[in-house]
Amino acid sequence: MSRSPNASPSLSPNLGPSLAQRLISGDRPGSAALATLLLLIGYTGIVSFAHTMFFALGAYGVALALTSLGPSFAAIGLGLLLGGLAAALVGVLLGLFLLRVRAIFFSMVTLAVASAFAVLVSQLSFLTGGEDGLSYAVPRVLTPAFRLVDGTVLGARIDGRLIAYYAVLVIALISFLMMLRIVNSPFGRVLKAIRENGFRAEAIGYEVARYRMLANIVAAIFAALSGALIAIWLKYTGPATTLSLEIMTDVLLMVVVGGMGTLYGAVIGVAVFTLMQNYLQDLMRLVSTTDVKVPVVTELLSPDRWLFWLGVLFVASVYFFPSGIVGSLRAWSRRD
Repeated sequence: MSRSPNASPSLSPNLGPSLAQRLISGDRPGSAALATLLLLIGYTGIVSFAHTMFFALGAYGVALALTSLGPSFAAIGLGLLLGGLAAALVGVLLGLFLLRVRAIFFSMVTLAVASAFAVLVSQLSFLTGGEDGLSYAVPRVLTPAFRLVDGTVLGARIDGRLIAYYAVLVIALISFLMMLRIVNSPFGRVLKAIRENGFRAEAIGYEVARYRMLANIVAAIFAALSGALIAIWLKYTGPATTLSLEIMTDVLLMVVVGGMGTLYGAVIGVAVFTLMQNYLQDLMRLVSTTDVKVPVVTELLSPDRWLFWLGVLFVASVYFFPSGIVGSLRAWSRRD
C-alpha cells in the first residue's frame, strides 16, 4: 500500500501517471484489471487469489516478446496473444478445481498456485530476469522521442508518450465496456443466478460448473490484457509490478470499497483508493503546517502517520458501506 513514486497531481502524462490514467491502468492494476476480479467475485461468487498470476502472464508475454523480437507492434501483438492464451489455459486448469472444491477451499488453492507461480518467476532468471525483472524498448511511436507534430496542441506536446497514454486509456476503456456487455448478456444473467443460488440454477438446467469455468477463463483473458497494457506503459515487468502480495491486497481493498455487485464498483474503488493513496499525505502535511497547534492532534496528523489514517478510513468505509459504495448507494436509492 505504498505511495507510488511516479504519482503526480497533474493530469499531464508527461509528468507521471495521472488519476485519469491510473483509473484505467497506471502503475497498479486499475479499473480494467479490477473489473475482471469483480466479474468473478461479484457475478459468480468465486473468490480467487490467482488474479495477479493472470495479470503477470499478460505482462510477461509482452515483455518477453519485446525483449526477444525487438520493439515492434508485431512483437506486442504476439506477446499479447501468447499471454492471453497462457492465461486462458491456466484459467481452464484452475477451473477444473471448481468442479471439486467450493468457497474457501478454491480460494486457498488459487492462493497456493499464485504463490508457487511467483516463486517460479523469481527462479527462472534466464527467462524472466528473476527479481530484477525485464526492461525493454517499445516501438518508437510510443516513446517521448517521437513527435507527431512540432510545437504544442492545446498546450500539450503530441509525442509518443502522449500517444501511449491515450492508446492504453482507449484499449482499457473498450475492455471495460466489453465486460459490461458480457455481464448484461444472457451469459451474465446466468452468472448472477449462480451467485444468488447455485443449486437452484442447476436445478433449472444450467451447468453451473461449466459457467463458472467460462467466467474464470474470461476474467483470466481480460486480466492478461490489463497486464499487457501496464507492461507497455511502464516498459518494465517484474515481480514487484505484477505478482507482489501488495498488489493483490490493494485490489481486494478496492473491491471492498467500490462494491462487489457491479463493475462500476471497480471505477469507484480505484478512484477512492488512488485519491487516498496519493493525496492523503499531502492533505495531512497541509493541516500540520497551519498556525493552530494542538499537541496531541498535531502529532496524530503528522504526515508520517498517513498509512495509519489510510487504514482508519478503509475500516470506516467498510463499516458505513458494508456492501461497498456503489452497493450502498443502490440500496439507498431503492428505499427512496
